[in-house]
Amino acid sequence: MVSFIVPVRNDAARLQRCLVSIARNGTAGLSEILVVDHGSTDDSVAVARAAGAKVIVVPEGRVARLRNEGSIATRGDFLAFVDADHELGAGWLSAALETMQPADVGAAGALYVSPPDGTWVQRMYGALRGRTAGRTETRWLGSGNLIVRRKAFEALGGFDVTLESCEDVDLCERLRSAGWRLLADERLLSVHHGDPASLTKLFRAERWRGRDNLTITLRHGLTLRDIPSVVAPVVIVASVAIAALAAIAVPFAGGRAVVALAWCIAAILAFCGIRGLRVAASGRVRSLVSLLQAFAVGATYELARAAAVVSRASHHRDRAVSLRTLQAPLR
Repeated sequence: MVSFIVPVRNDAARLQRCLVSIARNGTAGLSEILVVDHGSTDDSVAVARAAGAKVIVVPEGRVARLRNEGSIATRGDFLAFVDADHELGAGWLSAALETMQPADVGAAGALYVSPPDGTWVQRMYGALRGRTAGRTETRWLGSGNLIVRRKAFEALGGFDVTLESCEDVDLCERLRSAGWRLLADERLLSVHHGDPASLTKLFRAERWRGRDNLTITLRHGLTLRDIPSVVAPVVIVASVAIAALAAIAVPFAGGRAVVALAWCIAAILAFCGIRGLRVAASGRVRSLVSLLQAFAVGATYELARAAAVVSRASHHRDRAVSLRTLQAPLR
């Protein structure tokens, strides 16, 4: 049996679409659905119950705790973690069970797909993320579209509840260290309707995610593949600081300050440009406009990750709830 665990907070409309997509997979007799509500004040709980899902309420803690509490309240041999803003493709359940059949596979999933009717930022962000092709071994799987073998999950103590984000990266590293294989399978299609719709939202999301991403990377040991993602934010932050000092010193230091300023700006543009080239290489770029869009998304991503090194951001959903709370007396 597969236990679908769906955390939610004030996201009734997208939750309904998510639960419909799970039901569309023909889950009767093969699965159970549990919605873990994080103190919603909208119709999320009513939507979940109307869809036939079991509901538990966990008002405190981060999403890692919600998922862990959900695992305790279910009984499946496999735990399918699906976020409320995701929509599963047809055949997801059967493909997931087939992929998990080898006894040494600890988890499976696939890279999220951007919404087909999304903004240009969502399309380019999806291109930056990439897309799973075929079935391959992988180092990391996102927790919004993830199936895990229960005995492996419980042996590791579940998600790390001290992490605000990137708890999925940490879990995958621990699974691999324990000897479990991770498989990415393109048949486990999941559309992520929660992809940032604008550059501002993209910056906020990556700034929120960046701090824990760096923490997890250093926690589990650097590899050659990790070095660019660690070096780039640090170099960009240092370059911004040096460029600011050089700009202040221009009237006093003359040519040397101008050279320092130029080198720092070049370093920032280079790192942002490399990320933009990755987006451009995805095949989504077919015009000058889309090329500029690719570089805008790549630069925003890198600058946000750099900002995360020196500042802490709240999750965009926490910010939205806070704004609604502040506005309530005005209604």
